[in-house]
Parts: sequence; structure tokens; C-alpha cells
Amino acid sequence: MIKEFKLLARGLVFSVLLAGCGTQLTDSVEKEIEIGGLAKHYHTGDEVTLTASLDTVSNENRWAWFIREEEGEWQKVVGLTTEVFSREATIDELEVKAALLDNNEKIVLESKTVKVSVDDHHGSDEDTSRIYNGFFYNTEVADRTLKDWEGEWQSVYPYLEKGALDPVFEAKSSKSDTMTFDEYKEYDEVGYVTDIEHISIQNDTVSFTDISGETTTADYIYDGFEILVYEKGNRGVRFTYKKESGDTAMPQYIQFSDHMISPEKSGHYHLYWRDDRMQLLEEVTHWPTFYPAEYGEEEIVRDMLAH
Repeated sequence: MIKEFKLLARGLVFSVLLAGCGTQLTDSVEKEIEIGGLAKHYHTGDEVTLTASLDTVSNENRWAWFIREEEGEWQKVVGLTTEVFSREATIDELEVKAALLDNNEKIVLESKTVKVSVDDHHGSDEDTSRIYNGFFYNTEVADRTLKDWEGEWQSVYPYLEKGALDPVFEAKSSKSDTMTFDEYKEYDEVGYVTDIEHISIQNDTVSFTDISGETTTADYIYDGFEILVYEKGNRGVRFTYKKESGDTAMPQYIQFSDHMISPEKSGHYHLYWRDDRMQLLEEVTHWPTFYPAEYGEEEIVRDMLAH
């Protein structure tokens, strides 16, 4: 039997449905509880940690958390009775809510719904991981358009400069028998250094914004791909685009490398640019790297650690 209760919380009227099998949440209540700590996305296996907050919480109430998969029913998470939600990221678009319960397990107040996005970029299946690590067949390589890199992007070099990427170098050095923390940091500093802080890509138009704030723009057309063989025996693919028109300060050629070899939306990329196409292929130590502009250092570090 389902009963509907009308409750008054801090001047806001809202509805709560309770069923005989336990507490159930609605999707049409006024919400005051805030949920913090949600990242832009997670990788499979990451720890999702969320925190619910409310100005005043009565001692007579306790926290509860509820989750729901797509088109599923809300389920109460057993064992989570504080304002902190902690769970391994395994399901994309998992919905989460926090609620306050009274001593009779009735909902006093609930939060808005948040969604946990799980995006592994390069995938977790065997073939995708193989390709990401640089082992692929030539027949698997396919042409790509600039649409794969469309959007607003930021350089990671400023994060390295201020020490935000140190956890990445610590993690790498702890697993290595050949390189120290300082050596990893110096290696990536040479790779990341650039005076281009922001890149905007829309359709065939590419814009660079440097550290002084000056923006230059040009249109580019696809000019094929190159397969490179690295010292360790693995391989990579660079997709090249040639300037068709635009500012003279923009390079004649730009090359993208993002560990993928066929059409797919990129999560981050290394970019090479020169006026001489052949010189681009000789560049293997300097690879300015760009992540989505909306990412903060936490999201960037999480992504780097996952790779």
C-alpha cells in the first residue's frame, strides 16, 4: 500500500511516497539538500565520493542515500548513514540522491538528483586497450575529421608549473624501477611546455590563444595520417590538417595524437604544429597536451592516473 504524506520543511511544501516495502523517493519535491564533490566524469574503478550538506540537521534525523539505474527503481544504499556517499564507479549515468530520515524511516527532506558519469575514453575491452597502448593493425586505422577534437581546450602546462600534477608523477615513479619523481616531472615538462593556453575548434576552424591573451585563427582541411614507430616498439598515429586560409601567425600544419586510430570523440590530445610537414614527424619529445576547458585539476589528475 502506498501512502502520500504532506510535510512542511522550512516553509516549503513537498510530497513523499512511502511503500510497505520501504522508503521510496519522488521526483517532484522541493529540494534544499546540496550534494558536493561530483566530478565531471569518472573512470571505471574510481572512487566516487559525494558529500551532502544542509544548514541545520536535527539530531532526530539521519542521512540516507539512494541510487537508481536508468529506468530502474530507487534503491536505498545499505550502510551509508552519514552525509558522505562512497562507491566504486562502475555504472554510467547512475542517479544518486541524499535524504534525511526520521526515526520512523520517513523522508523529511531529499536532495536533487545527480548523475555519475563513467567515461573510460579509450575503453576497457581488450582490443581497445591494445590499440590505446600502441599495438594495432594498419587496417584498423581510419581517417578522422576535426569533429573528433571539436570544443574548447586548455593546456595542462600551467597545472604542471604550479605542482598540481605532482600526484601523477608520484604514482608513476612508485611503479617504476628506472625513473624517479623528478625525472618524470622533467620529462613531462619538456613535453607539455607551450605558450598556447587555450584552443578552440569549431567545424574546420581552429583558434589558438596564447599566454598574452592574443588569439589567432585559421581554417584547416584534412591532409591524411602518419603511422609512427617508437623506440619501445609500440606505434602511434598522427592525423594531419593543412591550413586553407586564415591568420599568417597560424601554422601551416597541425597534427593530433590521442592514442586513438579511428573516428571517436577525443578526451584529451597531444598537438604538434609547424610550417614544415616533415619536421612535424621528427618531433617526439615536445607534445603540448590539451584537456577540455571545463576540467579542473582534480579531473585532469584523475584522468592521467587512469592512463
